[in-house]
Parts: sequence; C-alpha cells; structure tokens
Amino acid sequence: MAGYANHDVAGAFESSRAVFESIITELGAADCGITHSELEELLTERSRTLMRLLQEHLDLRSVREHPVPGGVTGPDGIQRTRLEQGRRRGLATVFGEVTVTRLAYRAPSASTVHPADGVLNLPAEKHSHGLRRLAALEAARGSFGDAQAAISRATGQEVGKRQLQQLAARAAADFEAFYETRRSPAGTSGDVLVLSADGKGIVMHPEALREATRKKAAESVRKLGTRLSKGEKRNRTRMAEVGNVYDITPAARTAADILARTSETTSAEEITPAPVARNKWLTASVTTNAAGVLTAVFDEATRRDPTHQRQWIALVDGNNDQLRRIRTEARTREVKVTILIDVIHVLEYLWKAAWCLHDEGDPAAETWVGEQARRILDGHALDVAATIDTTTGTRDDLTPTQRKNAAATVTYLTRKAQAGYLDYPTALTQGWPIATGVIEGACRHLIADRMDITGARWKLPSAEAILQLRALHANGDFNDYWTYHLTQEQQRNHPTHNAIPQAA
Repeated sequence: MAGYANHDVAGAFESSRAVFESIITELGAADCGITHSELEELLTERSRTLMRLLQEHLDLRSVREHPVPGGVTGPDGIQRTRLEQGRRRGLATVFGEVTVTRLAYRAPSASTVHPADGVLNLPAEKHSHGLRRLAALEAARGSFGDAQAAISRATGQEVGKRQLQQLAARAAADFEAFYETRRSPAGTSGDVLVLSADGKGIVMHPEALREATRKKAAESVRKLGTRLSKGEKRNRTRMAEVGNVYDITPAARTAADILARTSETTSAEEITPAPVARNKWLTASVTTNAAGVLTAVFDEATRRDPTHQRQWIALVDGNNDQLRRIRTEARTREVKVTILIDVIHVLEYLWKAAWCLHDEGDPAAETWVGEQARRILDGHALDVAATIDTTTGTRDDLTPTQRKNAAATVTYLTRKAQAGYLDYPTALTQGWPIATGVIEGACRHLIADRMDITGARWKLPSAEAILQLRALHANGDFNDYWTYHLTQEQQRNHPTHNAIPQAA
C-alpha cells in the first residue's frame, strides 16, 4: 500500500477483515476437532475469498484515481479531453471474476484511453495474466481437457476449451523474441558445441496441412471404411521441426566402447562413457520450415560462441536437404562446422543389407552387422560398401526388394563417406558424440508425449503454442520468459500511459 493515503484504507478492506476474523474464530474454537485434511480443504476453499481483497483493492484504486488536468494523449498522439467516470470492465482472475472501475478519456474518432489499465497492465482480453500463466502451464503439461479440470480445481474458474487454446497461443507470443535477447550460457573454450535437428509429424486438421499433403489427402480413396489397408497412409500429418544446441566436454573413446554396449561379456566398468550433454537448448515449430528452425539453431550457437573459437559439430541423421541447409548456414556465417551422421542411422542401413545376405532371424546376421560396424567406426566405410556390393552382385537368389535395399546401403555409405560425414575415427579420438540421442529424446518429449495423445488433431496456432511452451519448460526458461512476456504485454497493450493523480 506504499504511496496510498491511510485515511481511506481502514474501511476499504472491512469485508475481507470480517471474513478473516470469522476464519480465525472458527479455527480457534475450543471444540474445533477437524482433521488436518479437513483443515486443508477448508482453507483451500476459504482462500478464494482473497478475491474480496483483490476487488476491494481495485475499488480503492478507483476511488483514488483523479482526473488528469487537460486530458491524456494516446499512443496515436491525439489528445483526449472528454472524461467519462465509472467505466467498468470484467477481469477473470485466479481468485474469480472481479470488476475494474476506472476513468476513461475520449476524443472524436479516436479509441478510448484508460490510464489505469496501463498502470495495472491489464490484458486485452478478459482473462488475467495469472490465469493465462496457469493455462500455459497446464495446457503444455497434458490434454486441454485435463488442463480445464486442473484450472477449475485450482481457481474455481471454468475456462472453455477454445478459450484455453487461445490463452496458450497468447502466452507463447514472445517465444522467438525472448530467445533473440536472452543471454545464453557460456561454455569453456575446450567444450564442443553440438547442433542437431530432426522432424516428426503431427496429426492436423485438414485446413492446417501443407498444400501438397492436403491435396494428397483429398485425392486419396480408402479401400475400407473402418481402417487403413496395407500400404495406405492417412495423409493428415504436418512435419514439425525440432532443433537443439548443447555443450559437451570431450571424452575420447574407441570403437570397442561403442560396440561393447551390446556385448554380454563386457562389464560396464570397462566401457568409457559417452560425453554428457550440458546446457541443452531446444526449439520447435510446426509453422516454420526446416530451414527456419536451423537458422534459429545457428543463432543460438552463435550467441554461445560469437567469435567461432570453439569446435562446432552438426550431428544429424543424413537427410540430404538438411545437410544442404547446414552447409548453407555455415557458409553464410563463415563458421566451420564438422558434420557427422548418427551412427545408429548407419546401423539401420547395415541391417537392411544384412537381411539381403542372411535368412530372417539368423544370428549370423547380428555378427555380420557387428563386424561391418566396427570397420565403419575404424574408418573403412567405403570398404564395407564395396564388400556389400561385391557380395550381393554374386548372389542369384536375391529378390528385387533385397537388391534394392543392398544398393541403397551401398549408395548411402559411399556418398556419406566421400563427403566426410562418417569420419568416426576422428570423432572418437577427439571425444565427440556420434549418436543423436539428445534430439531424438527432444522429439519424444516435445511432440510425442503431448501431441500424439490418442484422437488429438491440431490446428496450427495451438500446435505451435504448445511446442513453444514445452520447449520453454524443457530449457528451464519459463519463469524468465514470463517476466519478459509481461513486459512485452505492457508495451503492446499500453504503449503510453499517463501518471494518475492520487487523492491528497
């Protein structure tokens, strides 16, 4: 209450005082034999009477607001001299709905200005920032239905599903601007900076699909009415792009450390652990394309190492379009980025070739894959490709599909090795990571755990907002973001507000 005159405070909160006195009397009664759980329920219910305090405080501020001599100037530069008293608006808060009464200043053909709204930083919509914050937390955590129930339990407020989706979208409005201004953690000169990106589909409403996908969905004819037939696709997902940046302290390893993880004869103590990711930062978008997300990833890496003094590693799954974009960003920023293909992705190709040379379920296939993987980790990917090409070329019993898979593996290994993306000997010696577990985990956390809820179909604003809110939580930045967001809300909704004269 600093700065308020004391003479009008005594009666302003009389109703709230009466409520608190009744609670104290009830709890202080000699025969008050309620259990602690009953006490918790009682105080939880009575705590909502704090709305009285909020309403009475707003009423007190209304009484103390006096006209500004000569009127006020709005953000459009127009002077508003017509005064209207007692203008009221509703505000839904975490304590319930209250009414804000304040002075209004008007001028012909100009919007009305309420200086008190700027001082209070009132939102443009009915729901308070506190309620919006709660909506952002709960909607990012689980389904919108679960979020509605959680908000109702916590506040007694009933928020509609569409309102909840809108609140979440507004809560995430400053995601990109926040990270453009945020100070990133500083790594040591010996730390390696790792960049990665991946994509995962989200089931969308038809109008939210990209044009090509929407056209395929419209043209597709399903064979069965109740389920998809073999080979049929729903054509109703839109790819979300996820990017991350993190620091690692190098930990030198050998091929034996990598392959020993699948060996029953090797104890955990004999394996050198992989380098540990620190200061992980995630971003995700279903509206921005892969190039835009990679730009954001490079922006974050640049904030961490603006003078390019550290080793940069791009760890990816080998998508050619993604590789081109990484090379383009690196050239544009004049930074050297060493690109490595995820070793697990390479192993998947080896297994494709293995089933061309071995019967399904043959244990020898596993032995063969292990031998070829060791050769690749030792830097002989081209030799492995030649071995597969030669071996399959002499087999007359292969099916067309088997030959196709073998040829795909040969082409993949040859092109990636010639481009320098399979230089695992250098990576292991230097202590760099060679698997994309961090970005794959990010895709599961940001997308699968929330967006793949059974029956969920997303619209773009809601999907984008939830991805960004979950990224903020994963980065540990939500509280800092919310402070920044409230400042931006002040500037958006109340770019100028005049001082409010108070009663003497």
